Amino acid sequence: MLVLAGTPIGEISDAPPRLAAELETADVVAAEDTRRLRGLTRALGIHTSGRVVSYFEGNESARTPELVEALENGQRVLLVTDAGMPSVSDPGYRLVAAAVEKDIKVTAVPGPSAVLTALALSGLPVDRFCFEGFLPRKAGERLGRLREVAAERRTLVYFEAPHRLDDTLAAMAEVFGADRRAAVCRELTKTYEEVKRGGLGELAAWAAEGVRGEITVVVEGAPEAGPAELDAAELVRRVRVREEAGERRKEAIAAVAADAGLPKREVFDAVVAAKNAEQKVP
Repeated sequence: MLVLAGTPIGEISDAPPRLAAELETADVVAAEDTRRLRGLTRALGIHTSGRVVSYFEGNESARTPELVEALENGQRVLLVTDAGMPSVSDPGYRLVAAAVEKDIKVTAVPGPSAVLTALALSGLPVDRFCFEGFLPRKAGERLGRLREVAAERRTLVYFEAPHRLDDTLAAMAEVFGADRRAAVCRELTKTYEEVKRGGLGELAAWAAEGVRGEITVVVEGAPEAGPAELDAAELVRRVRVREEAGERRKEAIAAVAADAGLPKREVFDAVVAAKNAEQKVP
């Protein structure tokens, strides 16, 4: 059996009760960082009895067949990452997929999650949300990814490295609007936990001074707008955002019209008028 076990994202006492028992009895413990694992077992006051191997992004592909073989031989394999749930923006997906393909049972020891913790603390709507993980590092690719979800009405959750936070928030302000509400959750459950809430423009200016720690960003979804709330310029902007994300113009116009509750012809006319106006500019 493959067991995915959640580990504390900060406060060690948040470790799920079953984690210690699984660590002590597993035949194989696959850890993202074996040094971090030793620190965790010391903090829990336990010892692993099984074989400990590393399982991280750099060796995930090569080590997966070895772990699948152990599973096929009847061994209990426990997978842990440095913090949170395995396979959620962490190693694990390849191993789970390989185990499922071999019809090997997979279970989990549920534990702390930065995604859910940040959502709960953000003060933003949490009835519907989507997790976007880490954005691309290159500026152009990052903007493209953000434009893909510019009209997304669900709350968005991102992970980000502290040294890229200011650029990411500035890009979000550019695509989503400087006034779009967001929350930057830093060092969750740790000594210096901080949740900074505000508009994306305000948060980008704050982050420019430098931010440290593990970061989760929660962004409010796009507002629902009725026909009276959208002028022609906004309709054109939304169509262009979708076109830049790869949609054909016809599809983009149809999607914007549906979102705004307008006839497609009205959006089409706005796009044509904007194009004609641009062509007249000397």
